[in-house]
Amino acid sequence: MNIKSIITAAVALLVSTACSGNAKQGTEQTTSNETTVMAKEGKSLVVFFSHAGDNYAVGNIEVGNTKIVADYITELTGAEQFEIVTHKYDGMAYNPLIKLAQEEARNGELPEYEGDVDLSKYDTVFIGGPVWWGTYPQVMFTFFKKHANDLKGKTIIPFTTHEGSGLANCVEDVEEAFPGANVTKGFSIYGHEVRSGKAKVEKWLKNIED
Repeated sequence: MNIKSIITAAVALLVSTACSGNAKQGTEQTTSNETTVMAKEGKSLVVFFSHAGDNYAVGNIEVGNTKIVADYITELTGAEQFEIVTHKYDGMAYNPLIKLAQEEARNGELPEYEGDVDLSKYDTVFIGGPVWWGTYPQVMFTFFKKHANDLKGKTIIPFTTHEGSGLANCVEDVEEAFPGANVTKGFSIYGHEVRSGKAKVEKWLKNIED
């Protein structure tokens, strides 16, 4: 079964389960069955970096735009998550942050992140983040470099949140970072739309093709 069929099956199961029983029972059953469906056909993972705090167009937010999209993907497909976390940018106002991001990109810096994940368990990996200066934040490239050989023969699905950059160079950079992986067409959504954009994410997932 291809990735489109897997995701369609998971979304269909989510809808059918939610319609039966009371809300609490439906939620418990959905979580269990979603995971079973995804695991049966190949486990999926959402790897993402998301910046809370001061963001362009949405102001000071407690939950970053990309995390909201990652949570939608997890809810709709049953995928697991690994968040790329660094405290380097904590508490920074938007303009100084973007200036720092530009310097990091120019110098090819690779900031450290916390923890790690075993990618061998997963057949499909969603990779998402905001667009900073034409591509993903440099801390994501730290992850890419560490796992460059871990996704050969697997499917990578890029996504971005942005305020006008779309996918920028993110898909090409993922293709370069993970040679031998099957990198699909990416998905982008405006950061200021994500809080009401679950339907857009669901539509994208239903139309993913291998």
